[in-house]
Amino acid sequence: MSATHELVEGFRRFRNGRYAQHQTLFEQLAARGQAPRILVVSCCDSRVDPAVVTDSAPGELFIIRNVANLVPPYERGGGLHGTSAALEFGVCELGVSDIIVLGHAHCGGVRALLHPTQSDKRQDGFINDWMRVAEHARNRVLARSQDISPDAQQRACEMEAIRVSLDNLLTFPWILERVMRKELRLHGWYFDMDKVELFAYDMTQERFELLA
Repeated sequence: MSATHELVEGFRRFRNGRYAQHQTLFEQLAARGQAPRILVVSCCDSRVDPAVVTDSAPGELFIIRNVANLVPPYERGGGLHGTSAALEFGVCELGVSDIIVLGHAHCGGVRALLHPTQSDKRQDGFINDWMRVAEHARNRVLARSQDISPDAQQRACEMEAIRVSLDNLLTFPWILERVMRKELRLHGWYFDMDKVELFAYDMTQERFELLA
């Protein structure tokens, strides 16, 4: 039996359960369109669903997912810019008031950044090129944390990569303008799935503090 059979059964449960219970909300979303106030840049890791982790209702979050929840720097050159296009839509068209970069423990992308395998290095692959967005995070962690365990290095790099993405968000002129006008707020969050804890980056203290 195909694994997708379980998804079809899940859809039937959704239609007869959650959809039926909140039918008015779903009908309003379908008729009026979306108007989320929060944009989340999250990892595509199957264990970290932002809507599930934050217990959010349909229509509350505009979610961008990619490997290691990275935001590339602003550029107008060639290439396909899926994350940048989604940011533009969320900020300029939907008018979100907050952007959260949501990182997490045990990130495979960060592991590949710290310890690339032959598969990661292959010439026709995409992961190695994409993870170069966070090279500064890796270099900063390795420069100051050579004597700590590999697990501690990974955690430090996961958090440092969030800081890189926050910095890169400010390279987008239409994000910087809204931040300067206090129309848009940026947040860096880290989900520790081992302890089920959420940390937030304090920009004034330049460190992550326990949020919940």
